[in-house]
Amino acid sequence: RMWPTVAPIVAMCFAAAVQSFLWQKFRLPIGATVACLALLTGEWINRYDNFWGWTFFPINLVFPSALIPMGFWLDVVLMMSGSWLVTALVGSMGWGLLFYPINWPVLAQYHQSAEIDGVLLTLADLIGFNYVRTGTPEYIRMVERGTLRTF
Repeated sequence: RMWPTVAPIVAMCFAAAVQSFLWQKFRLPIGATVACLALLTGEWINRYDNFWGWTFFPINLVFPSALIPMGFWLDVVLMMSGSWLVTALVGSMGWGLLFYPINWPVLAQYHQSAEIDGVLLTLADLIGFNYVRTGTPEYIRMVERGTLRTF
């Protein structure tokens, strides 16, 4: 639930810092894109090693967010305006507004319908039933059935 709000805010801090450094020192308007590439590289290493390497969780369920188009947007606003104020206002607003629709193509594959045992589900529903998250009531009921009671 917090992914569309927290992820762009946290990623924006890194992109703005690198963009500020590269613009002030070298006048290169590529700082946000470079930061996004570095963040995505680190995220892919993290996802592969921790989710797949340690727990064998399906790698297509733990993809990092698409940040590159938002980095392009921030760099283009800085390059076109040359102003920190315009970049902060227009660039950050575009950064936040672009985050969710840019990730739609990655999430679209999970909205396909599937009929399982006579019930019409989406693939996202089916994945949610098979890979139960720790904060859901189903997981809490599973824990309460066993000897370990957390609540």
